[in-house]
Amino acid sequence: MEELIINLHNHSIYSDGTASIEEIANAALKARLDAVILTDHNILLQGFDHYYQKGNEKVLVLTGEEIHNRNRQPQKSHMLVFGPNQELTQFSENPQKLIDQVNKLNGVSFLAHPHESDMPFFGEKAITWEDWQVKNFTGIEIWNGLSELKSVAHNKLEGLFYIFFPEFLAHNPNPQTLQKWDEFLVQGIKIVGVGGADSHGLKINLGFFKKTVYDYIYHYQTLNNHLLVFQKLTGNVQNDKNIIRDALQSGHCFVGYDLPHSTKGFRFTAQGKEINAIMGDEIRLNRSVTLQIKLPLAAECQLLRNGQIVKTWDRSQFCTYIASEPGAYRVECHIQFLGKRRGWIFSNPIYIRN
Repeated sequence: MEELIINLHNHSIYSDGTASIEEIANAALKARLDAVILTDHNILLQGFDHYYQKGNEKVLVLTGEEIHNRNRQPQKSHMLVFGPNQELTQFSENPQKLIDQVNKLNGVSFLAHPHESDMPFFGEKAITWEDWQVKNFTGIEIWNGLSELKSVAHNKLEGLFYIFFPEFLAHNPNPQTLQKWDEFLVQGIKIVGVGGADSHGLKINLGFFKKTVYDYIYHYQTLNNHLLVFQKLTGNVQNDKNIIRDALQSGHCFVGYDLPHSTKGFRFTAQGKEINAIMGDEIRLNRSVTLQIKLPLAAECQLLRNGQIVKTWDRSQFCTYIASEPGAYRVECHIQFLGKRRGWIFSNPIYIRN
């Protein structure tokens, strides 16, 4: 299988970001991404799906959008949409109709930053997902690289610390979001977990002092989605867009925090009596299934079934577990970085069915 590294949830000058498409492409090239997906607010950029190349390196820039009802006060329930080649903001007032239309057009939809906190000392409100009655969406943004600031900064001093020292920011996905994800999985509902950079390249101006807060290169070196695909990208934009969409739709991916150490090479697989499976797949129990985990380097690794930890390996690179019960099995890995235990890898589930 091929592994692609993509960055999801990005904003350009066409909404509330500060970088042009070319600047975003150059940042993605420097970070050696395979693709970056733009999700500007309530606008689907037309004609910007394109390969950008510098020397021997190239990156695919693709466009989706972050759709939300601008008339809603306060602003809540943002959805990341990718795949359809047509504008869908006319459905923003009804999240279920929006999801249905995305599915009709063979796209993918992810609930953006579903849980976050207010940050009153910077005048920031929590933009949470409120419409939990919806169904048939593709997945949830389990880790948002920018909204995490609202969770870890409890006062202005801490906020300024994380602004000036961004490498200390990332800790873990929001525990409420992980719990909500597991609630769906316990019900047997397939929900894909993704990570979102939410990059804006925000600029602050304090008199003579000017600074870009969390520039695009920073985001592209930190929280990424690693996709497992069955063929290499071909260079054909539409074909390669379909490859990426299919991998996201199937959950053939994991979220990796790549700043402490690259997560490339992580694998979580299942071997049954007759077939094998990867993340996002279903496999029949048939008495037992062998689950295997491979990490890029030895680290703390936890295997969860329906949200409950069933096995922990303190410092291992290769882990094996014989599953004898059905359920949604997923992996969480943690790493020591800058004096703290931090989330490193969060896999999508393998679904073991009776």
